[in-house]
Amino acid sequence: MSVLTDTYTLPNGVAIPQVGFGTWQIPNGDTAYQAVAEALRQGYRHIDTAWQYGNEASVGQAIRDSGIPRDHIFVTSKLPAHAKSYDDALKAFDESMARLGLDYIDLFLIHAPWPWDHFGEDYREQNREVWRAMESFYQAKKVRAIGISNFNVRDQEDLYAHCTIKPMALQLQYYIGFTEDDNVACAQQHGLLVEAFSPLATGFLLNNEAVQAVADHYQATVVQVAIRYVLQKGLLPLPKATSPAHIAENTQLDFEISAADMALLDQLKDTAPGEDDNRY
Repeated sequence: MSVLTDTYTLPNGVAIPQVGFGTWQIPNGDTAYQAVAEALRQGYRHIDTAWQYGNEASVGQAIRDSGIPRDHIFVTSKLPAHAKSYDDALKAFDESMARLGLDYIDLFLIHAPWPWDHFGEDYREQNREVWRAMESFYQAKKVRAIGISNFNVRDQEDLYAHCTIKPMALQLQYYIGFTEDDNVACAQQHGLLVEAFSPLATGFLLNNEAVQAVADHYQATVVQVAIRYVLQKGLLPLPKATSPAHIAENTQLDFEISAADMALLDQLKDTAPGEDDNRY
């Protein structure tokens, strides 16, 4: 299905499928294995995981068992947020590689600019050291591209000013009504591709009547409109699902939201009450 396999191009020329399959909050074991296996069967060729998710082993096993050539699947993982030294970064990377059981990772991201239990604090100096490790993974061809996740403008700008190899992608939470405009603009001005995790606001968007009205106009679902919205913004959506029906629903994106409806969606705010506690 071309909507899943059409690509964006990262700043270093690496092609990345424009829709990814997210695995945040999918538990390791049979649930993660079956979800990824089903996503690959239904045409996904971009799988996103992380050390922090705890499911790299099952994700990697599903990829290896799929029968699909490795170079036809784009795999993203992330350095855990607590790894804020060069040595800790090396250790965590080796753990991810061992869990995944793959020869390389396509895109590797710093998961957050601060440890989760120090949310929002200033770790700019530590991130410079961690980025040196990220550059070493890239230079050793253990990863095909490197980037960052959840970085705000302050943390982005500091890293750009001190790096040798600039990040190639920024992943952040992005959905209708919550678009992190300043963070997106900063990344795009520096040439990064922006990825959107939780484009459905971990499900909280599903009950929004305004988005439902737009979906009805296109004989689509709220889920499909939410993912399509991200694509039409030039970002890369990472929807998550575990049931075959929902995985299939997320692939049905062959429609165009009009400029007028995009403008209407742009104006919506507070579309997902309750989601504030689930970000990152």
